[in-house]
Amino acid sequence: MNLNDTLKQFEAVEANLAKLDEIWKQIAKMLPSINDFQVDDQDAYLQFVRSFEHIAKPMPKIDGFELKITLAHPDEIFRMKVFSLDGELTDRAALDSDLHQQGEILADYRFRLGTKRRELARQAVHELCAEVEAKLRELKESAEHLKHNAPMPKEKWKELSVLFKSIDALLGKTFGRPRRWNDMARHLSFGVKTDYDDIVNHDWPEVREWLDGALYTDSDPVPVTATDLGDLVASKPHGPVATELNWQVLTPADFERLVFNLIDQTKNYENPKWLTHTNAPDRGRDLSVDRMLRDSLAGSRKQRVILACKHTDSVNLKTVAELVAQMKLWEPPRVDELIIVTTGRFTTDAIDWIEKHNNGSNVLRLEMWPDSQLERLLARRPELIAEFRLRS
Repeated sequence: MNLNDTLKQFEAVEANLAKLDEIWKQIAKMLPSINDFQVDDQDAYLQFVRSFEHIAKPMPKIDGFELKITLAHPDEIFRMKVFSLDGELTDRAALDSDLHQQGEILADYRFRLGTKRRELARQAVHELCAEVEAKLRELKESAEHLKHNAPMPKEKWKELSVLFKSIDALLGKTFGRPRRWNDMARHLSFGVKTDYDDIVNHDWPEVREWLDGALYTDSDPVPVTATDLGDLVASKPHGPVATELNWQVLTPADFERLVFNLIDQTKNYENPKWLTHTNAPDRGRDLSVDRMLRDSLAGSRKQRVILACKHTDSVNLKTVAELVAQMKLWEPPRVDELIIVTTGRFTTDAIDWIEKHNNGSNVLRLEMWPDSQLERLLARRPELIAEFRLRS
């Protein structure tokens, strides 16, 4: 099934779930309280139950979880209420909870649906974001030669609008929207040169940063296959430990997010931010962070550090030189240090050039984080290795 057909299925399920929520609200109002015995307006109650069952029965399972129907007939409710009189008050409270179980099942189903919707969105939105940034770069040359109120190239602008609308459709109602989402939609609808400038400089950077956070939540678990960790230890496992991490499982966007999480949760690194600029030499986004240098005698001072993420086997001198030139895009304030982070290694000429640069009078200092450095850093952060499934 293609992505569009899959999205239609999700939207249909969400529409039906909204209907079930409204019907359940009416049913819940009619259920007897803990000290009552009969359903209010039994005919109306039965009609709501029939409608609920009619919509709920075709609802698909979510990873095996079924939307069960637990609504009781009014006569059955009356009998259960009478029988509960012989028991304790806690029995009647338990019965009341059972009668309202359908609401809990609906809430559980909605939670699972939201989780699956995020999973679906994650698989496609990162690719769409890369296409949006590529399209903005394509439009840059045209924009440079246009007056403020001149229209942008019609076909390419339409393609950009379609990409944005596709992201919007994938997010659905499971997600909110960032502050500048409507601003970007409005600028896309007008489509003149000033709209392009606003999208590049204001709208898209905020939207892209928000997307990276919204598509991942703390409620999404890391897969675990073990049922009892004690049994694992008791089995006395042996053999070598894989020290080289499997970088190939990451997309470039995943790698950027990994580095962001690494600095976000590291002592003395504060205020991490995504940086997006269409003048960048490639699709990758840089990260900005404040590094706090603390001295018991001289006090504390702050360095502005930029991290450039390169999901590649090799970083050569040309790439390093482009990244150094790119630092002008992020000033002011001044950039004190550029860290080039890669899943591969640095070529010999790149290493020699960086060392000469750092030994000179340059204000900007360069630091290299090859794959071996990342592996050392992540050895102390096993939760990130697990979350990104880096262990071979």
